[in-house]
Amino acid sequence: MSTTLSTPDAALAAAIKAAPGFGERRFGAVNWLGLWTLTAKEIRRFMKVAFQTIVAPVISTILFLVVFMQAFGQTRAAVHGVPYPEFLAPGLIMMAVLTNAFANSSSSLIIGKVQGSIVDVLMPPLSASELTVAFVVGAAARGLLVGVVTAGTSAAFMAFSTSPMHFAVPWAIAYFGLAAALMFGMIGVIGGIWAEKFDQMAAVTNFVITPLTFLSGTFYAISSLPEPFLSASRFNPVFYLIDGFRYGFTGAHEAPLFIGFLFTMGINVVLAAWCYLMLKSGYKLKS
Repeated sequence: MSTTLSTPDAALAAAIKAAPGFGERRFGAVNWLGLWTLTAKEIRRFMKVAFQTIVAPVISTILFLVVFMQAFGQTRAAVHGVPYPEFLAPGLIMMAVLTNAFANSSSSLIIGKVQGSIVDVLMPPLSASELTVAFVVGAAARGLLVGVVTAGTSAAFMAFSTSPMHFAVPWAIAYFGLAAALMFGMIGVIGGIWAEKFDQMAAVTNFVITPLTFLSGTFYAISSLPEPFLSASRFNPVFYLIDGFRYGFTGAHEAPLFIGFLFTMGINVVLAAWCYLMLKSGYKLKS
C-alpha cells in the first residue's frame, strides 16, 4: 500500500535532501567572513603588543642607522654615486620588513601548535587557500607597517643630516616592499608548520633568515665582493628585494630591475604553492 506525503512533509523532505551534508561548505567559493576574521585576528594579535612588535623594531633600525652614520657616514665614499647614509637606510628598512613579516606568521603557527590552540584555526570551514591568504596577509601587514614607520622615522632623522632621504621611484618602493613582506610571510608559514618546538624555529631564524638578510647587500654593494661570493649573491632573493627597494629611494641599482622583478615574482609563486600544499595536507598540523 503506497503512502503519499502531505504537502508540509514533502517540503521538509525536499529541504533536507537539498541541504548540504555534514562537513560540506555552506557558502560560495570563498568564505569571506572566515577569511576576514582570521586575517583580522592575525593583525590584532601583533597590534595588541605594538610596543614589542612595532616600536621595538623601529628603535633597533634607527640605532643601526645612527651607529653607521656616526662611524662611517662622513668618511666612507659614496656607493654608486649615492652617499653612504642614503645607501644604507633602504637596506635597513627592508631588513625590518623581512624579519617582522617572518616573525609574525612563524610565531602565530608555532605558538598555536605548542599551546594546542591551532585546532581553533583548523576546525572552522576555511580552505587551505583561505588559511594561506589570512596568515600571509597578516604577516605582510606587520612587515609593511614596521617598514612605513621605520621609513618615516629614518627620513625625519636624516632630514637633519647632510644626506636627507629621497623617494626617487615610488612604484619600486611599493612593489619590492610588498614582494618582500609576502615572501617572508610565506617563509614564516612554512617554518611555523615545519617546526615542532621553539628551538627549531630559532634555528630557521639563525641559519636561514639572518644569513639571507645580512649577506644580501644591506650594508654594502655586492659588486665589492670577491668571487665566488659575488656569484653566490646573485642567487640570493633578498639581494634583488633590497636592490630594487634601494632603487626606489636612490635611483641606483646593481642588478637589472626586470631580472629582480621576475626572480622575486617566481619565488613568491613557488612559496605560495608550497604553503597551500602544506596546509592542505595538514602536514604536522593534524597529526
